[in-house]
Amino acid sequence: MIPYFVAPPLHLGPVTIQPFGVLSAAGVWFASWLLVRTARRSGLDPEPVEKLAGWALLGGLVGAHLVHLFFYHPEELRQGGLLQVVKVWDGLSSTGGVVGGLVAAIAYLRHRRLRFAPYADAFAIALPPGWAIARLGCFSVHDHPGTLTQFFLAVDFPGGARHDLGLYDALVLAGITVVVHILRNRAELQGRLLGVVALLYGTCRFFLDFLRARDLAYVDARYLGLTPAQYAAMALVVWGAWVVAPALRRTRLAGPP
Repeated sequence: MIPYFVAPPLHLGPVTIQPFGVLSAAGVWFASWLLVRTARRSGLDPEPVEKLAGWALLGGLVGAHLVHLFFYHPEELRQGGLLQVVKVWDGLSSTGGVVGGLVAAIAYLRHRRLRFAPYADAFAIALPPGWAIARLGCFSVHDHPGTLTQFFLAVDFPGGARHDLGLYDALVLAGITVVVHILRNRAELQGRLLGVVALLYGTCRFFLDFLRARDLAYVDARYLGLTPAQYAAMALVVWGAWVVAPALRRTRLAGPP
């Protein structure tokens, strides 16, 4: 069992830097660096993805806050009014952040009259490890507590050991990183690796969210018994299966009779 801990903030004069923010920024930086590196090694022009990092970060921040506010905790909107909408730093959803970042990246590339598809595999390689690092930020502050358990990876929260969904998500994304690197040179999956990421992450996230706590004061909203992330996970699985299915069909047809 993992002892409960809280990573201390870093105080730089009047500025306080939280560990969640440090690890989230590190994840964004690493994903951006890996995206540019992968694009260059794939023979793509790296200049557009070098410049879209800022747009992706802004889109991710807005998406993360809006999903948190309108889907996870709409009570905060009722309490804080419309002013709460513009407080983009106050409440963030990682799912909303990734979706918002991808939407902003696609919009930027289209603004440059470039197609997203040639860069999709580079995104598939860069996104999971960067997201895993950011999820360690969630683990450092334990802001995704799960149900009570005696599982060996549980965190010994005050009041009882619980699953820590930040840690589990980081482990899942690390595993997906390994899978993507194993599959990246498979000819039938060229241009479809992002579908593999969506399929794997969506499946894991759907089941992991059943472990989220329901017995605490501040818990995620449920709609028909499911969290907002579980609905997003179902959409990811459907899209990922649609992207990957043609490759699987070609593999089956090319196999022995």
